[in-house]
Amino acid sequence: MAGTSKKSRTSSRTHAPQKRQTSGNPAKRPVIEAGPVTFGDWVGAARLRTLPLAVAPVVLGTGAAQVTDPHLHWVIALACLAVAVLLQIGVNFANDYSDGIRGTDAHRVGPARLTASGRVSPKQVLTTALVFFALAAVAGLAIVIRTQQWWMLIVGAACIVAAWFYTGGKRPYGYNAMGELFVFVFFGLVAVLGTTWVQSFALPLEAWLAAVAAGLFACAVLLANNLRDIDQDRAVGKRTLTVLIGKRATQIVYTVFVIAPFVIAAVFALLLYPVAWLSLLVLLAIIPAILIVWTYRTPRELIIALSLTSLSSVGYAALMYWALVAA
Repeated sequence: MAGTSKKSRTSSRTHAPQKRQTSGNPAKRPVIEAGPVTFGDWVGAARLRTLPLAVAPVVLGTGAAQVTDPHLHWVIALACLAVAVLLQIGVNFANDYSDGIRGTDAHRVGPARLTASGRVSPKQVLTTALVFFALAAVAGLAIVIRTQQWWMLIVGAACIVAAWFYTGGKRPYGYNAMGELFVFVFFGLVAVLGTTWVQSFALPLEAWLAAVAAGLFACAVLLANNLRDIDQDRAVGKRTLTVLIGKRATQIVYTVFVIAPFVIAAVFALLLYPVAWLSLLVLLAIIPAILIVWTYRTPRELIIALSLTSLSSVGYAALMYWALVAA
């Protein structure tokens, strides 16, 4: 019996199915068949909750343009909106691709990404990102042709380069605590001031203050996102600002960033734009977001704070636009 048992165990080991070894790099592993990828999956990968951050600077920039030129240049404004939204979607797919092939999305808290999940090949995700970048470039070129501001081609190229190297390339700045700085520059200063310039060929003080407000909202969303992923980022060596300064300091900085735009709105209201006081209504969404950031028990709760902050940016922009054009 002992011999039979030993033989049986040996046979079992011989014929047991072997576990397939796969690469840690999703670009080299086969696509996992987990059901067909749906349109909803692609929409999810576009990260719609981040799109208000693309809309808000255009709304603010358009309002600032009407301070010096009351006429609404709606065609150019819509083209600016197209550039901003297409670039944002392109960034989101580029991040999906870059984070996926590095393995940093393997244990993320938020919704699963296309590349990291293995349901879509990295090449398909990369191609999608490049298509959106190309569409943004076409819309930007149309603005340049319409306004004859040819030097802005350099600005547009810089935007695409910055979008790619956030998580792409050998030394992505998003992995080295530079994300907030670049987000402030491109989602705040460049987006608002660029929108204002192509519509009015002027940059009034209102545009600069609005650009700061838009940039701070965008940075706050990034902070909420990185606070959610702080443990995972530490584990994979992603050195975000949140990883470097820690949870408590991030909570403080986030709070300052989301309150500062309302201080700016108060300055507007006290000077020439009394309707700007209405922007304080957005605090009804911001205060719950702040409370979540300070009291959350699980990282997943921060997704709500992230969404509230993103939506607040466009609500703030709409009310500030009303204040600027109503004066």
